Amino acid sequence: MQYCTPLSELRVIDEPRFGAKSANLGELLSAGIRVPSGFALSSRAFASFVDESGLDGRIADAVAGLTAGDAVRIGRISHAISESMRSAPVPDCLRDEISRRYEGLARARGVTSPPVAVRSSAVGEDGQDATFAGQQESYLWVRGAEHVCDAVRDCWVSLYSPPAISYRARLARGSEPPAMGVTVQLMVDAEVSGVMFTCNPVSGDPSMIAINASWGLGLAVVGGEVTPDHYLVSKVTGEVVREQISAKQVEYVPDARGRGAVRVEVPPARRDVPCLTGQDLSALVDVGRAVQRHFGSHQDIEWALAREARPGERLLIVQSRPVTALSVQSRPRPADALSMVMATFGAGRREP
Repeated sequence: MQYCTPLSELRVIDEPRFGAKSANLGELLSAGIRVPSGFALSSRAFASFVDESGLDGRIADAVAGLTAGDAVRIGRISHAISESMRSAPVPDCLRDEISRRYEGLARARGVTSPPVAVRSSAVGEDGQDATFAGQQESYLWVRGAEHVCDAVRDCWVSLYSPPAISYRARLARGSEPPAMGVTVQLMVDAEVSGVMFTCNPVSGDPSMIAINASWGLGLAVVGGEVTPDHYLVSKVTGEVVREQISAKQVEYVPDARGRGAVRVEVPPARRDVPCLTGQDLSALVDVGRAVQRHFGSHQDIEWALAREARPGERLLIVQSRPVTALSVQSRPRPADALSMVMATFGAGRREP
C-alpha cells in the first residue's frame, strides 16, 4: 500500500485523505506558485500506525466520554496516549517508504541529508465551523530519514495534546477518531518570514493585503518574542497605505550543528530596519493576488524569503488556508502581536 504522494500530485479533492495543508500546497504548485518540494503522508499512514501498534482500541476507550472542562483527566489521558505512541515503532513498510521519498528529495537537491520541515496536516483542520490551526505540531530543520520518521510520529502524537483533545471535546468530536496527514518539505533558510492576508483581516476590505514580517524563521513571532513589522498594501495600486516597523531583537536561524533552529540576537544595526524592501512587498502582493485568484477566496498565507536564492526565486509559499473569522482568531500569534495587527490595520495608524 502506498502511503506517500508528491505534493505536486495533490489537489483540493485530496484533502479528506491528506489534510488541507498538503492538498493546498499541491494546488499552489499546480498554479505555478513557488512552493518548496516535498511529499505528503496520507491519513492511512496514521491509521496503519495505530492499528499495527494495537493502540486504536485503547485510545478510543481512553477518550470516550471526555468533556472539555475535565482538564485534569484530559492531561492524564494525553500523557498516557503520548507515551504509548512514542514507544510504538513506525511500521517497517511505512518507514521504508518515507526513507525512499526522503532520499528522492536528497538526490534532487544534490545533497546527502537535506533539512526538511515535517508539518502536521490534520484532516478537517480549516473548516468553517472549526479550525485546528496551531493545535498540532510542526518540526523544522529535520535531517536524515530516521529523524524524519520520528518527526512524523511526533506529529501524530500531537493529535492527542491536551489542547487538541479539549478542542475536539468542545466541538463534540471527542469520540470520533481524528485523522492526520503529514507534510514533508525541503526547508527554506529564511532570511525573512511572515504571514499575509489577501484582505484586511479586521475590516474585511478586499482591496487591501495585510502583511507581517520578521527576521529569520517565524518561531520568534509565534512564541511572542518579537513584534513583527506590519504593512497594509493596496492590492490595486501597490501603495503602502500603513506600516509599522518594530524593534526585532531576536531571530531563529539554522543550528550550526545541522539540526533544528536556534535563537540568536539580531545585530543592533538591523533591529529597527524594515524586513521588506519595496520590491519584496511588490512580489508578495503579486503572489497574494495569484493565490487568491486560484482558490477563488481570500487566503491566509505563510511565506518565506530564502537567504540565498537567484533573483526571482527568493519568495516561497509554505502554506495557504482560507481566511475565516476562526482562522484569524486561532492563528497561534501572541496576544500583543495580534493587538498590534488590530491597531495597525483597524485604527488607521501609521508609524515610520
